[in-house]
Amino acid sequence: MKRCSFIYPIIIAAIAGLCSCGPEAKGPRPADSAAHEQAHRQEISQPGLGSLVRPANEFVISSIPMVTMEKREEQIETEALGQVAYDTRQAGSISSRVAGRIVKLYVRYRYQKVTKGQRILDLYSPELVTAQQNLLFLLRNDPGNSGFIASAREKLMLLGMGKSQLDEVVRTGKPAMTVPVYSHYSGHIHESVNPASMQAGPGDMRDLSLLTEELSLKEGMYLQRGQSVFSVFDPSRAWVLLHIPAESQGLVRTGNAVRIVPETAPDKDFRATIGFIEPFYRKDSKTMTARVYFGNHALRIPIGSQVRATIFGNTKEASWLPLGSVLSLGMDRVVFLRSGEGFRSHRIVTGMTHGQYIQVLEGLDATDSVAANAQFLVDSESFIKVKKP
Repeated sequence: MKRCSFIYPIIIAAIAGLCSCGPEAKGPRPADSAAHEQAHRQEISQPGLGSLVRPANEFVISSIPMVTMEKREEQIETEALGQVAYDTRQAGSISSRVAGRIVKLYVRYRYQKVTKGQRILDLYSPELVTAQQNLLFLLRNDPGNSGFIASAREKLMLLGMGKSQLDEVVRTGKPAMTVPVYSHYSGHIHESVNPASMQAGPGDMRDLSLLTEELSLKEGMYLQRGQSVFSVFDPSRAWVLLHIPAESQGLVRTGNAVRIVPETAPDKDFRATIGFIEPFYRKDSKTMTARVYFGNHALRIPIGSQVRATIFGNTKEASWLPLGSVLSLGMDRVVFLRSGEGFRSHRIVTGMTHGQYIQVLEGLDATDSVAANAQFLVDSESFIKVKKP
């Protein structure tokens, strides 16, 4: 008991000595030291607990750079793709003036090249033979009846008989059993189709096997009077069909300058203007189609060639944001708007896209700051929820 009573005072004294050896905890501090400590606390200050515990799909804490809208004029250059097609305004039709049977066919396959004055087919027509016999009967039995003879000659020429062939019939006194049908146009020959099937245009060559497939019209088949047999398209007269995407349709107008670059011959790029904008959507397509007329005499760009086009001539004044600051949620577009200590998702209405910028129509003021990289703030395990207006 005496030993214990001797040790307790020693332990108490040692503890008191250790406490007295520490840094001074009391007493006034210099003024510069207090200011330095306050600045240090501001540097390491953190957002409040209320901000940190909010869901990531409503509020995000980040030090990411911010951007604001810029209102300015932009020279819009619209990019589009398309293809070269025949100019259907220059199409010619080869038809039969009289009913009859095809005796000889001189063209064999689609897209075969023909020239003006080329013989296309020979036709046997009982009506034509009868009309020749009537003329020969008048010449033999009533040569002085010039009125009837002139009428008979005119009828034969209206039925498709040429003057030289008619003179040969008069000279020999024998009717011709066939009448030739000639092309009055130069170009590529196609089988005539009904207008409803022409909406895709003759330049629509998705089925390449049809290029040199044989014609369905054969020798021995019968033709009706006035029936259109072939169509002839001139490849030197062509147009470019440009497919304008939905976001650029409001910027394209008739008369806009266009630079066309054929993919098969980039060195043959040329300038032209938009001549016509089709007021309908083509089958299986939701792009607007614009026609660019051009002369293909010197360029000789193959029909069906794919092209890239740049459309000029439009200046747009609008509010623009960098494309990366806007996040697409399908039907909606959102930005992360600066709010207090962080960012919150905010729905906006956007317009066209131009280069690396997107037009803002509604939802932001000129003073609002948004995150420069919206995708960076998206949590991989959350979703963005925005309120509908």
